[in-house]
Parts: sequence; structure tokens; C-alpha cells
Amino acid sequence: MLTDRKRVEGLGSARSGTDHHWKTTLTAVALLVIVPMFLFSVGPLLGNPYAEVQAALSRPFPAVSAALMLIVGFYHFRLGIQMVIEDYVQGTARKVAIVVTALLSYGLMAFGLVSLAQIAL
Repeated sequence: MLTDRKRVEGLGSARSGTDHHWKTTLTAVALLVIVPMFLFSVGPLLGNPYAEVQAALSRPFPAVSAALMLIVGFYHFRLGIQMVIEDYVQGTARKVAIVVTALLSYGLMAFGLVSLAQIAL
């Protein structure tokens, strides 16, 4: 049975479910805009020589769309895989798996941004 205050706050027993849901929803909506922007700006570069790709990624729009795709995409991945882990993994393995996937997500995000910067600059 929920009190009126608990119902108004919208927080579950862990006090983070609503926040996690909103972050996941927000990144999903952001990806609805970012993915087509990324595909139309970076997609035509597939198969081109390195010099052409470097010249194209030196322009602001393709570079920003690729950076946004990396940041928002990997953050959304981290949120989604955390939900899967929380649902299907128990005990200490749950905590370890969440930390490992968070590190993996942020590591790949950083690696992608550094690689993008090296190509674009």
C-alpha cells in the first residue's frame, strides 16, 4: 500500500527506478534524431579512402554527429544492459557485472572519441 507522498514522488523502493527509466527514455528519443543524422553524414563515407574520410570528419557536422552517436549510444547501452543485468543476475555477480559493463561502455566511448579526434584533427 502506497502513501500519498510516495505516489506523488514517483520513487520506488530503491529510489532510482523512475530516474533510470527517464534517462533511458530520454536517450532513446535522442537516438531517434541522432541515428539518422549520423547515417546521413557518416554513412556515405564507408568505403572511401582515408584522406576523404579525414576531410569529411574535419567538418563540424559529421564530427559532431559521430561524437553524439558515440556518447548517447554508449550511455543508452549502459542503461539498457544494466536493466538486463538487474533482472537476470543475482548476488555479488550482479554488482560485478554492472561495474564491468559500465567500465566497458565508458571505455569504448572514450576510445571512440579519441579515435574520432585523431581522425578529424
